[in-house]
Amino acid sequence: MIPTGTGDAPCHHGEILQGVFLDDGGRRCAGLVTLPMAGPGSHAAFVPRPGTAPEALTAVPADRTKAVRAAALAVAECAERTGQPPCGGELRLTGDIPVGLGMGSSTSDVIATVRAVADSYGLRLAPDTVARLAVRAELACDPLMLDGRPVLFAQREGRVLEVLGPAMPPLVVVGCALGGGAPVDTLSLPVRDASEDDVRAFERLRSLLRRAVATADARLLGEVATASARRGQQALGHPEFEALTAIARRAGAVGVQIAHSGAVAGVLFDPAAPGLRHRVRSCLRALDTHGIRATRTFTTSTTQEILHGPAHRGGDRPSGPDTPRRPARLPAL
Repeated sequence: MIPTGTGDAPCHHGEILQGVFLDDGGRRCAGLVTLPMAGPGSHAAFVPRPGTAPEALTAVPADRTKAVRAAALAVAECAERTGQPPCGGELRLTGDIPVGLGMGSSTSDVIATVRAVADSYGLRLAPDTVARLAVRAELACDPLMLDGRPVLFAQREGRVLEVLGPAMPPLVVVGCALGGGAPVDTLSLPVRDASEDDVRAFERLRSLLRRAVATADARLLGEVATASARRGQQALGHPEFEALTAIARRAGAVGVQIAHSGAVAGVLFDPAAPGLRHRVRSCLRALDTHGIRATRTFTTSTTQEILHGPAHRGGDRPSGPDTPRRPARLPAL
């Protein structure tokens, strides 16, 4: 009898850097560095149905098609490793990650699912195996299966291009949602092949981010994040972008970051800078004046909330088709 398995996965707060980079062999790879955020996540429970066909998989909510694909792949992987026959089952997903903002909600579902299936087979799969299955399930994934160290991750290949260092410089992040929090349909965005100049620019930002991590330099990290966000506007074109960067400058922030596959954004502050609370309050007032909805203010070094209360806990997030999904209820952040 295969027991019920459970698994969990976190989310992130969009990207610090995203672009096209060179791997160790000099080959171009799409890559990204995400901004970690404690709190919201996905939880999966997998209830096996021994004796049923392995493709007989159902999910609650029923629309989580990427997670169902991940469950099928994980069942095949785990059955082969243990010598047990593959079977179908029911996948139950809960979580509190707002969808459509670019916070990795689908990857979190997928990773929690893979971990739940593995748990039901008495296995704990290595991160590189989880990444391989996640890419097969959703074509590209975020590095949420890793240990939280800042990495440059090839999201379409599920592999680490570079470990940038042991930890991200501490930051205070004033989170917000652009475009009223409406989902971004990444499949509809214009696709432009990276030129040699683009790749050189991304490699320079990679080098600067490596230095920022090594020296715990929040200001340098903010410069990298802002430059990456500005390049991302060539495709995303958020009308609030210039207002957001101006607010950051006036409030004494080190920069801004914006999800490259959603609407979530953050104004980044150095927690060691004098007058931090005044700066954060000034930023929040300016966001409100410009009609940009503030969501959550947090620090990357602990789970402590700054000024705002904690994110809501428990309950299913809104369900909807995987792409696009229903806009988030912003106050739940």
